[in-house]
Amino acid sequence: MEWVGAITAGIMAALGVWMMLDRHLMRVVLGIAVLGNAINLGVLSAGRFSGSEAAFTFAGQGIPDAANPLPQALVLTAIVIGFALFVFALAVLKRTHELHGDKDTDRVSQVTEEPAPDEDEEQRPPQDEEGKA
Repeated sequence: MEWVGAITAGIMAALGVWMMLDRHLMRVVLGIAVLGNAINLGVLSAGRFSGSEAAFTFAGQGIPDAANPLPQALVLTAIVIGFALFVFALAVLKRTHELHGDKDTDRVSQVTEEPAPDEDEEQRPPQDEEGKA
């Protein structure tokens, strides 16, 4: 059963990288989320998730076919962190769309590389000798 998880993780990783190479920022954000989930599935499948017994036991018991709890705990933590990263990326994407009006990476790069506008001398308030307005 682990090989099904490994193949699925590989396909998801390839899909995530392909989506991250797109010019549309929404697909880039979704690609990051898919790639993160692929890594989680890869860690989980590498940690042998097909144990037939629970990972916890009572004192003095030995279970030969117990599931490995460490990858499960790591993946659970990574899911929470990945969700927070996804929500933050969506907030940055929303703000980028509000500021630049476009979600294309070339247009956003073009706008951010423009020089900052200088203030006109006429619009500044007059200053006295001490530099106060």
